[in-house]
Amino acid sequence: MTYVNKTVGTKVTSKEYEKINHLIEAGFFLSNSDFAREAIRDKLKSIEVIKIRDVDYDTAKKEVLGYYEKYQKAYQDEVADDLELDLELVIHITEELIEEGHLGET
Repeated sequence: MTYVNKTVGTKVTSKEYEKINHLIEAGFFLSNSDFAREAIRDKLKSIEVIKIRDVDYDTAKKEVLGYYEKYQKAYQDEVADDLELDLELVIHITEELIEEGHLGET
């Protein structure tokens, strides 16, 4: 895959500009561009888009049971995130699997 650099421009307040320049003068960043790149990278790392797959109930139930069989113990939100399933659906399925005796108490 070939990456092509793109330019992103923005305006900041004079107060923000001063703060950025103080950080540059203190040696934290090489330039305004260096600061902006790091700020963008930090923001992108902090935001995680959660993808939820659209699967039928029986398929989701099999996947949830398989997950618990593989990992033994897991929080329901971890199961939902890893399987890309709706959290409420995973909670409902987990409760049903416990009632059916397929899982111990979580």
